[in-house]
Amino acid sequence: MKRLLCFLMLSMLAFALTACRPATVPSPVAIPATDLSTLASEFLQALADGRHTEVDLLLDPAMKQALPHSKQQGLWQTLLVQSGQFQGFGPIRTAREAGYDIVYVTCVFENASLDAKVVFDNEKRVSGLWFSPHQTSSETPAAYVQSDLFSERETNIGSGSTALPGTLSIPTGQGPFPAVVLVHGSGPNDRDETVAANKPFRDIAWGLASQGIIVLRYDKRTLTHPEALAAISLTLTVKEEVVDDAVAASAVLREQDSVDPRRVFVLGHSLGGTLIPRIALADPLVAGFIIMAGAARPLEDLMLAQSQYLAELDGSISVYEQLTLDDLKRQVDQIKKPNLSSAAHPQGILGAPVSYWLDLRDYHPAQAAAGIDRPMLILQGDRDYQVGIEDFNAWEQALASRPDVQFKLYTGLNHLFIAGEGPSTPSEYQTPGHVAQQVVQDIANWVRQH
Repeated sequence: MKRLLCFLMLSMLAFALTACRPATVPSPVAIPATDLSTLASEFLQALADGRHTEVDLLLDPAMKQALPHSKQQGLWQTLLVQSGQFQGFGPIRTAREAGYDIVYVTCVFENASLDAKVVFDNEKRVSGLWFSPHQTSSETPAAYVQSDLFSERETNIGSGSTALPGTLSIPTGQGPFPAVVLVHGSGPNDRDETVAANKPFRDIAWGLASQGIIVLRYDKRTLTHPEALAAISLTLTVKEEVVDDAVAASAVLREQDSVDPRRVFVLGHSLGGTLIPRIALADPLVAGFIIMAGAARPLEDLMLAQSQYLAELDGSISVYEQLTLDDLKRQVDQIKKPNLSSAAHPQGILGAPVSYWLDLRDYHPAQAAAGIDRPMLILQGDRDYQVGIEDFNAWEQALASRPDVQFKLYTGLNHLFIAGEGPSTPSEYQTPGHVAQQVVQDIANWVRQH
């Protein structure tokens, strides 16, 4: 499990590794902690304080190479830009996963709480680090869920040590039923696509199953097998991250006795939506596609736009926020250089290997979708700051002449298709909510029509 820095493209809260000023820089002192919980919080505090020498002492060799001082500075400063001033640590819990000790530390910022996942090897060195929205999900189902109309059972995508665990939501009654595969956005998502206090994929799965549609959702490979992806980090693309597993999941559905194999659909959210044309090309047996908040712009441009939006939320851009944006722009410019190569950037750019960016360089999702000869439903919330109206308009423009493509824009919904008011912010993901009923109903109606 080496260099397990999360991919930082289009996740619900994307944290770019950029160079800028650290918070405070006290004199270095040795960190005496031996307990992993204490060691993790001390490590994070050293990162926050800009005590790079102490951070280096705790990193394994691969992480030390992947997280040089400039990236340490940029990582924490970007968290401050997106979440406000750091206020301290909250609850800490430990786990043992795939032979590694994991410590989850809640980091409390002014506008949001984040969960830091600190991975330790057997020598108590940090071999992985992620930040994700703090997960405090409400277990209350949405009002449109009728739990007596479906049941659930576990399944696997693939086999052996690289299989992905998943859940089938199966309506009661006689099949065969139409079915939908749910494909996540970027980052190490679980099968519910949990974002802080919300579980949009669970809402969609339960809502559709309540209306006679089987749904398969699964844990993403970046969550369950990050070490396998790290092993191919120099050649990694979205094929290994997303596309292959979406195709395999569709095949699993077609093998179910209760599924009508001619009516298996794929729903992609965020990055999953962006990659629908790639999934369609890889699997000609899928009956149709649903794109929820799929970006049509290049991912690096989207990252820059998101960061600009967040920096401007309080009405002004501080000096250090501007430094962060300037550095992000420099990295975006590097991605766009015609002579971009892994040799020039062995550690990758913006948290992803050069192979990832080169693979997407000539990919234009909306134009690629024009070549899909199957029906599509494209959905967008008008309060979404992560994937905006600009992207929705691009899909519409490219596919306007297609009678088998439907477009729906929802007033008041954010990136998770949950209702809110005013400008959308990362902090609203901390409030439990549910995917809007109209969205679930529109998806169900569309699936039944096809």
